[in-house]
Amino acid sequence: MMNDISQWIQNVTGMSPEFQARLLYSLAVALLLYILRYFTVKVVKKSTDDIRSIYYWQKSTSYIATILGLLIIGRIWIRGFGSVATYLGILSAGLAVALRETISNIAGWIFILWRRPFEIGDRIQIGEFSGDVIDIRIFEFSILEIGNWVNADQSTGRVIHVPNGLVMKQTLANYSQGFQYIWNEVPVLITFESNWRKAKEILLRIAEKHALHLSRAAEQRLKEAAKKYMIYYSKLTPTVYTSVEDSGVLLTLRYLCEPRKRRDTEQAIWEDVLTEFSRCDDIDFAYPTQRFYDNILEGKPGTKPPDLRGGGFPKVRS
Repeated sequence: MMNDISQWIQNVTGMSPEFQARLLYSLAVALLLYILRYFTVKVVKKSTDDIRSIYYWQKSTSYIATILGLLIIGRIWIRGFGSVATYLGILSAGLAVALRETISNIAGWIFILWRRPFEIGDRIQIGEFSGDVIDIRIFEFSILEIGNWVNADQSTGRVIHVPNGLVMKQTLANYSQGFQYIWNEVPVLITFESNWRKAKEILLRIAEKHALHLSRAAEQRLKEAAKKYMIYYSKLTPTVYTSVEDSGVLLTLRYLCEPRKRRDTEQAIWEDVLTEFSRCDDIDFAYPTQRFYDNILEGKPGTKPPDLRGGGFPKVRS
């Protein structure tokens, strides 16, 4: 009966019995690999609720099934290949000529899996793109974009698909690996007439309130990161730097924060700064203004002309 069916298919489609057998074996291999992958993932989902573990199992089984399928089905259709190595060599040579960009992306994917410059959930910047890694595939990885028209590194809601080959060509910054903290700065500009020493003490107290606990945690993270990277900081506690700008005294509050909490911490710090400065009669915020300075009336005694250092106005000779 099988011969009759094969003969009928040959008469209708023109496919030889040998071709029909290869097609049947190929479909059987693909179906078997699909069933094995399906039940493997199903068992994993029943055994754990960890989304990341399920994701990795889905990806790993998909890659394994694809590679096995290519190897087995390739040997079914191509004769004269006595070893897998020979088959892979000829296949790779053909692909290298026809699919240069595709091969570059596959090489980037292998590099990502091998060197692990980033993992799922890491916040990265590659070239002009920044975001949280949400998916890694054989040809591309996807990030949930941050920044752009949204301030303080918050999500825009867009998903960007980046070719894996870019990891071999572009500079990659990882916010999450290594030290796992970033330095953030909040500039506060006050007038020259303000009590800048008092303002600096207030800012330092606010910084310690919001970031001092991270400094202790960062010390441990720094010790761990130093085993892998040459990372060194002499000071991890919050600090306030003083400088002078055209419009006033600039007090720059510098502190450690987690990458995803930069805007939240900055908001909390500014709210405390506004509250504390509103209670002080001798501290005012500065802003760009135009001012006319009269040295005779406003200058210090040592900076006035010699005739005026004792006070008064110059005498007019008749």
